[in-house]
Amino acid sequence: MDSLLFSLKVCMRDDYLKAASAIVREPNILINVVSKRVKQLKAGAKPLTDSLEKLDMEDIALKEIIEGKLTYELQNEFRWN
Repeated sequence: MDSLLFSLKVCMRDDYLKAASAIVREPNILINVVSKRVKQLKAGAKPLTDSLEKLDMEDIALKEIIEGKLTYELQNEFRWN
């Protein structure tokens, strides 16, 4: 497992992490998507998924990725001023 994903694994469910990693294959992007969503959840955003169990915010973000409720878009445009 990539060292970046290992650092995420410390606080996340392994099954969610593996499933989300199959969808977002670049570890750096996965970390950024999850981090941004966790910030939104901490700021009061409502989860886009339901769960019968109490999940950490990181697991909520992973579950949203797995269920296709959370996506990302890469921007390839660089601007030089």
